[in-house]
Amino acid sequence: MNMLDNIRAQLAALSKSERKVAEQILAAPQDAIHSSIATLARAADVSEPTVNRFCHRLGTRGFPDFKLHLAQSLAKGHSWVSRDVEENDDVESYSHKIFDSALAGLQRVRNQLDMDAIHQAVLHLTKAHKVAFFGLGASAVVAHDAFSKFLRFNLPVIWSEDIVIQRMSCINSRVDEVFVLISHTGRTKNMVELARLARVNGSTVIAITSTDSPLAQHATLALVLDVPEDTDVYLPMVSRLAQLTVIDVLATGFTLERGTPFRENLKRVKDALKESRYDKPLRLDKDAS
Repeated sequence: MNMLDNIRAQLAALSKSERKVAEQILAAPQDAIHSSIATLARAADVSEPTVNRFCHRLGTRGFPDFKLHLAQSLAKGHSWVSRDVEENDDVESYSHKIFDSALAGLQRVRNQLDMDAIHQAVLHLTKAHKVAFFGLGASAVVAHDAFSKFLRFNLPVIWSEDIVIQRMSCINSRVDEVFVLISHTGRTKNMVELARLARVNGSTVIAITSTDSPLAQHATLALVLDVPEDTDVYLPMVSRLAQLTVIDVLATGFTLERGTPFRENLKRVKDALKESRYDKPLRLDKDAS
């Protein structure tokens, strides 16, 4: 892993003083590789042993070794596509890397997802009189996918990627409404403002976002996804897949929680949609032919 990506991925697990070191390095990585351990410690307002502990936590042998790895990461630069992809990768290489990264990322999210939080989110959704799914940029696509799924559930549901409509919906919200706000970084100011506006009216805000993000802190309930993907640099890939999968989990939990009568209604919706499609082609059994 690129050293800067590694630091970002470890942020949540660092102690308060170690996080100061991490934030100082992320803010000025070029300065860090030219600093002495004493200079970096002063800049981060920590002790020199804290800097050493931070370096060991990142898997290096100490500060000099850490600076070497950091310098190599900076020299390598970013592909601006994916942290796993390199400029000279051929089709097979970058295809395998993207699939491997997706599988590993989903496995990581599955292992660390808070099941109690998922259960609480499902309960909030099943009790809601109206549900809204909002996101911006790549997250707006995920929100639209959620809207399409929940639209089949005999429940008033809305979606919009227009921030004005999103704001008006939150300003006019009610206690029995649930807003699902989706943002990988959780640092988008507009999304945090939506959470604040909805909660002022007593609405429930479920955030699908990163750990300790401003959006997670302002939500009623946060479904945090530990995806070490810096979308400030790279195209959203694994983070988007993780969000879509969590939406599938919530939709499945919703149908199960609502019980058999609700699933019968869902069946009627599916049957009605069959008229919009051509019949599946018949597959002949090879033995019969």
